[in-house]
Amino acid sequence: MSAGKPRDKAAVMNWVRRNSPTREELLASRFVKPFAHRVAHSHLWRFTRTSVPRGTALGLFVGIFFLIPGVQILGVALLALPFRANIPIGAAMTFLSNPVTTPFIIIASVWLGDWLFGLHANSVTFSAMIEHGASAGEWVRWVFSDAAPAMLAGLFVISLVSAIVGYILASIFWDNWIRLRWRRKLARARDQRHEASTSDTAAG
Repeated sequence: MSAGKPRDKAAVMNWVRRNSPTREELLASRFVKPFAHRVAHSHLWRFTRTSVPRGTALGLFVGIFFLIPGVQILGVALLALPFRANIPIGAAMTFLSNPVTTPFIIIASVWLGDWLFGLHANSVTFSAMIEHGASAGEWVRWVFSDAAPAMLAGLFVISLVSAIVGYILASIFWDNWIRLRWRRKLARARDQRHEASTSDTAAG
């Protein structure tokens, strides 16, 4: 069990690295380029005990509430400075809302907004429109019906809860990751001292 946990943590970190844009890539983005001076600060790219959970929370909130890819990255980049959040982590978290998950997020948002606030939206209509391939005009009419306030209310609640849960889990994960790295360093130091001691004994 203990052998699996380090591998799981390494897999998570590798996923983050693969999906996180580099500093140069993000600054070159046409969405972010006009605001490059705001997101170029080095502290927004450091992986620390506070910036990683904040980046996770920010990325989840922006990624779920703003379902447009360009807006997501731009939102994370601009909000990272006042929240002192890690930009690569935040940008990677926005990928959790994607073409596969977005329909489910919208359905859940409409249903939740209707249930919590009594907005009388019909989430069944959304599924029916997907099945018969609704036109752009039909989607616009649906969004600006009762579905719009229900979806926005539901999106806000889901985004907020996801951000809070993500912040807590990222804090726990990061603390465990740091402890794991320190244990590995201490183990390597002990092994080196043991090897040096063994070499001195053999030489004597």
